[in-house]
Formats: sequence, C-alpha cells, structure tokens
Amino acid sequence: MSTLTKVLEKNVAEIEKNADMTEGRFRLGHHLMPPMGWLNDPNGLCWYKGRYHVFFQYAPFDVEGGLKFWGHYTSEDLVDWKYEGTALYPDSPYDCHGVYSGSAFTEHGKMHLFFTGNVKIDGDYDYINEGRETSTLHVESEDGIHFGDKEEVISFEKYPENFTCHIRDPKVWKENDKYYMVLGGRLKEDKGAVLFYSSENLREWKFERTITTSEAFGYMWECPDYFELDGQKFLSISPQGLKREEFRFQNVYQSGYFPVKEDGSVSAEDFQEWDKGFDFYAPQTFVDNKGRRLLIGWMGMPDAEDEYVNKTIDEGWQHCLTIPRELTVRDGKILQNPAKELEGLRKEKTILYDEKTIMEVRVEVNEGFDLVLEEINVTGSSFQISMGGQMIFKYENNIAELGFSEVSGAGRTKRRAKTGELKNIRLLADTSAVEIYLNDGETVFSTRYYPDRDDLQLKIMGGKFRGNFWNLRKMIFTK
Repeated sequence: MSTLTKVLEKNVAEIEKNADMTEGRFRLGHHLMPPMGWLNDPNGLCWYKGRYHVFFQYAPFDVEGGLKFWGHYTSEDLVDWKYEGTALYPDSPYDCHGVYSGSAFTEHGKMHLFFTGNVKIDGDYDYINEGRETSTLHVESEDGIHFGDKEEVISFEKYPENFTCHIRDPKVWKENDKYYMVLGGRLKEDKGAVLFYSSENLREWKFERTITTSEAFGYMWECPDYFELDGQKFLSISPQGLKREEFRFQNVYQSGYFPVKEDGSVSAEDFQEWDKGFDFYAPQTFVDNKGRRLLIGWMGMPDAEDEYVNKTIDEGWQHCLTIPRELTVRDGKILQNPAKELEGLRKEKTILYDEKTIMEVRVEVNEGFDLVLEEINVTGSSFQISMGGQMIFKYENNIAELGFSEVSGAGRTKRRAKTGELKNIRLLADTSAVEIYLNDGETVFSTRYYPDRDDLQLKIMGGKFRGNFWNLRKMIFTK
C-alpha cells in the first residue's frame, strides 16, 4: 500500500501548501483548528518526550467531512502549537475508508496509537448490522512523529455476536500491571454499550464484559473513556438517541459521564453531561507530566446541520477543539477549568468595578478575551453579560441561559442549565468560539458564534461582583 500512501501524502500536502491559519475573518486565536477541510474528534492525547500531542480526525479534502485521516499538533506548553502534518492515512486494507477515532498509550519510550479502521463493503447494506468492517488497529512510534506498520489487534470478526457493526473508538490504559481497553458499541437491540477488554502485552486482547445500563440509554455509545479521579472511577461516553429535554440533552447527541459503582456497573440516573453548549462532543482525557487529568473535546456536533451551521465553511475549513481543561472532583461531581497555562495568553489587565448599574468594556472581536467575575451578588431580576447583543448570557431564578442573535448564532438559539446559586463566571471568548465556566467549572457552555462586527460593547448588568478582564494575544501556530 506504499504507493497509495505516497499519493495521499502528495494530495494532502498540495491542499495544505497554501493554508494560512491566520487568514480569514473567523480563524481562531486560542483554539486548535484544521489547516483546511474538516476537523472532528480529538484523538491520541498524551504527554510524550517533553511535548503534548493532540491528534484529531481530519478530512482535508472536504469541508463537509468525508475520508478521515489523523492530523497532528504538538506543544511544549499548551499555549503555542506546531502543526506536525498528517500522522495516519487511510492506506491499508483495514482502514481504506477512514482512520477513525482512538487513543494513545505511552510506555518504555514508545508511543502506541490504537484506533478504529473503517471499511464499507460495496452493496445494498445498512452499514449498521452488515456491510461494515471496523477492526481495532495499532501502530508504534519512537519519536511521536513517524509511525510503523499498522497491525490488527482485534478483528471485526471477533467482536461479540450480540453487537452490530458499530464498534469503535478504543481507549487504552494500564492499571496494576495490566492493560485495559474500552470500545464504544451498539447492541443489536439498539442499546448503547461499552466493550471492556484486557491484555498482557498490548497485542492480544481478551473480551471481559459489557458495560451498559439496565434500560436503553440511547442506541449507540461513542468515544468511551475510563479513568479515575480522587479515588473514584468514571466512564465517559457520547450517547446517541437520547430524548431531548428542556434542561438536559438539548443537542442532537450528548456527551457525559457515569460514576462507576464498586461492582463495575453504571446507572442512567447518575449520568452527568460534560457541557451544556451547542458545540461539544467526543471528549477525551489524559494525564500529563504534572499528574493532571486534562480533557479536550470536539467543539462541534454531528448531524446538526439542519439546525445550525458554521460560517467558516466559506473560508474552507470547519470546526475546532476546546481548550485543554483540568479535571478535579467536588462532592462526586467533576469540575472543568481551563488549564492554567492559558493564562499565558493574557495581555493587559482591566480591573472591573461594580459601582455602576451597567459595567461596559469595549472588546476587539479579532483578539479574544478572558473575563473572570467572582463574588457575584445578583441584585436585579436577572444578571446578564451581553456582547453587543450578539451573545447574551443570562442568570435568573437559578437558571443559566446562553443565547445568540440571528446573525451571530447561525441557527443557534438558546441553551439552558439549572445551576443553583451563581457564584463566579469565567468567560473565554475567541473570534468565533466561546467557553463559559460557572461556579468553579461545575457547569460549562461551549459554542461557536459569528459576530458581524469587529468590536463589541461588553456589558455586565444586574449584580455586584469582583472582576478582571484581559485581552488575549493569539497563540502561535507554526508548521
């Protein structure tokens, strides 16, 4: 398959040759995005040989998706990033129709990538119960940049018979001198589940058990992650097929986590969503050299084009990743907060006083900013933060709401969350992305938005607070 690899390499290089990630009205300042084409799931997140590695699902030939590769970024500090190019190509009999999602595991000086190879057989198939081959593949690297031959470690023919063809997205870790893997799956009864495997050597894998809920909790569980925080184990999934509600499950698909019980089971009533915004899916976590568990998610949403769109399509690219978030636990619930390194983007500080009824700050949309409000005391009927009316955050009667104007939302309207008392807010705004962290990261909203002006009047109304505001420099992207 080396000839195919060379052709794909040449074609991708030709597309990326003239890509400038600083050109374009909505190119981002502190979120990772594709040089061209389409980006979705974060993959292979790890710390390896002095650098952070972030791989991502990448379709360079089509801004709407299509044939999937793995793109690759590295960084020494989570602030400035180098684009390393395309790491994995759909160039083998196991993945000729797409290099699908997976994870990284590092040990003994080597980086191991595990991922799903996608093959769709020509014919009259539904590609759910038949017509699709999705084997689990493995490659090694000794430098994190160049990768060896692909090997099939779990054949699609050896998955349990009660599952459909929809099995994918391996996450691998080590515990008590043994290796483990979880895969997302869809049972033939249209019930989401996770497949749990173990191994002694990273190459021979034994199926151990199925993790699912007593009643169906969606028909498919994608992008599983299994990890421990503060002595508690958690299972993260992206379920598809949940019924949408007023304050929960508001998007087409969801992402969230279960606390894992002592017997290894999970319950639907314990499920907590990671994010309440319009654009968040397929998160993955990893532990860095400082011992922190960091999370990065896809700042996008599958199958949402009938409801809202991204204006970056006109610039030849689509979607981005969230900033890295540090995870901690409080009262059994996971808190998410921007990694501290992101403070390195801050420029001059403005101290905000709440002596006025309305606090106003002029902001440059093409720069991005970091707003922190603490010791909030709601004095009016509602507490609001407005960015020139283009985006409005409102807190009223223990409910937080994020809304957009018709132009800036591009079809996005409102998302709501029950939050209890509002104590503090951190708002990170980019040229076309916003992440809002409430109450020390207990509730998070992530969304894309597209303001139609170069500068906006930031207004804070309806409460007293202690606050700071920073303009942000743009992170440095190198190739």
